[in-house]
Amino acid sequence: MRIGLDVGGTKTDAVALDPSGALAGRVRVPTGWGASAVIRTIVEAVALLREDAGIPADEVASIGIGIPGQVEPGTARVVHAVNLGVAELDLYDAVGASLGAPIRVENDVKAAALGASALHGGSGSMAYLNLGTGVAAGIVHNGALIRGVRGTAGEIGHISIDPNGPLCPCGQRGCIEALAGGGSLAQRWGSPGVHPVSDVFSAADAGDARARDLRAGLARAVAAAVRVLVLTVDVDVVVIGGGLTGLGAPLLADVSAELAASAAASPFLRSLRLEERIELLPSGSPAAAVGAALIGDTAGTEVVAHG
Repeated sequence: MRIGLDVGGTKTDAVALDPSGALAGRVRVPTGWGASAVIRTIVEAVALLREDAGIPADEVASIGIGIPGQVEPGTARVVHAVNLGVAELDLYDAVGASLGAPIRVENDVKAAALGASALHGGSGSMAYLNLGTGVAAGIVHNGALIRGVRGTAGEIGHISIDPNGPLCPCGQRGCIEALAGGGSLAQRWGSPGVHPVSDVFSAADAGDARARDLRAGLARAVAAAVRVLVLTVDVDVVVIGGGLTGLGAPLLADVSAELAASAAASPFLRSLRLEERIELLPSGSPAAAVGAALIGDTAGTEVVAHG
């Protein structure tokens, strides 16, 4: 059995894959805040998954952990996982012995990209565009992650597409993340709510001018991200995932319309048929945890950077 964990800002999704790659178990637990709480969350999730799926400890071949933040290549050391309240954490030292199986750690978006590719068939090239609190992408070619020289391949959230746009925490204006990131949208909307971006869409449908502007900016930024990914690495498909995919068909329709509008004036862009090369990851998909399980399967072997 291979276990994979997607450690998110609010919940941790854990799955078990049997030797054939089929899903053999899945549990979700709330994610604690801060390094100590994250460690407890990981240990608890693995214990519950083993119990739920009836997996003896000696039958776990590997454990992969997808987590926000920067993961130093070839290590289990995570830094700047700000959404978890973690400045620095070496997960090998923290949980390696207690979990009783080889572990490997990867950035959560890269893990999700690998999982989405596997669920998509595992062949050809695919970009996974994560729309959550922030915006980032992972790129997979024939089942292998493209990491780049310094592991930053796909970090497109801080490409500025509007120098007069909203201020981004990175210091630039009009970044893709500043327009399409859930955190930025919620801050700019400014109205309290459990699902502020969904509230923006509802208000836009009701005719609210400010909500319409925010919604249009989101579509414009996501469309720009799709163009960047296709024009730089020419992937077969861009799969859109992350928390904002809960918006469903309206989000996909907005982005498709924006892509079609930009292509109307460009025969070259029309030839790329970009609106036909985007998909939404199904709501509730275990892609991130599945990707973590696949990454964990390489624990103990040489890490090869493709890029």
